[in-house]
Amino acid sequence: SALDVLEAAVNRRREQDRQRGELEAQVQAFGTDRSRLAGELDHARASISSLEATNREVAQRLDQAVDTIRAVLQAQER
Repeated sequence: SALDVLEAAVNRRREQDRQRGELEAQVQAFGTDRSRLAGELDHARASISSLEATNREVAQRLDQAVDTIRAVLQAQER
């Protein structure tokens, strides 16, 4: 009957609205996750840059220390 068709249409519409709401919530959650991950990535990149700079400094100091030790050993051999 026409009433059954109308009721079915209303039920389909309610289901579509429910699904749309779920999808909107998922999209919002994805946006939140994306923002959080972008912040974490920025922090990780900054940490990497800092670690690379520290690594270069330590390598230079080690090279200087090795050169100094070599110089002292060569001076003692003479």
